[in-house]
Amino acid sequence: MSTRGSSSGVVYVHSSPSAVCPHVEWAISGTLGERADLKWAAQPAAPGQLRAECNWTGDAGTGARLVSALRAWPMLRFEVTEDPSPGVDGVRYCFAPVLGLWHARTSANGDIVVSEDQLRSLAARSRGGESFAHGVDEILGAAWDDALEPFRRAGDGAPVTWLHRVG
Repeated sequence: MSTRGSSSGVVYVHSSPSAVCPHVEWAISGTLGERADLKWAAQPAAPGQLRAECNWTGDAGTGARLVSALRAWPMLRFEVTEDPSPGVDGVRYCFAPVLGLWHARTSANGDIVVSEDQLRSLAARSRGGESFAHGVDEILGAAWDDALEPFRRAGDGAPVTWLHRVG
């Protein structure tokens, strides 16, 4: 049974040098099997950088394939979301230079899902309240949120491109 078209999400390229933008479009196009013609705009949070976003639909797991393609350029700041689909959890990926890649499962409303095992492991290794709070921040990707938030705000009201996987 094919899952084609059963998932969707968004690619947010929060900042990219202009010379890298065509490569980003080619990477997204190659992953989705359809030409990505993104609407690039100035990124006020990083003068000289550009930003773009696009919605996508495709097979479950397409979000991870998009992330793999975009990681070829470590100077990018980006996020990829994949909405939950039948039998598959949603996921959110965040990438920021220096921090690298973070990801977590997400619920239908976009909240980060923390598993029993993650909580048990955190409780076992925590040495008190402050240590536990720091561990929760790690699980929830607080450092990535802090690093990306200025770039997210700069994109409010930006145009969105819709892409659908073909074939």
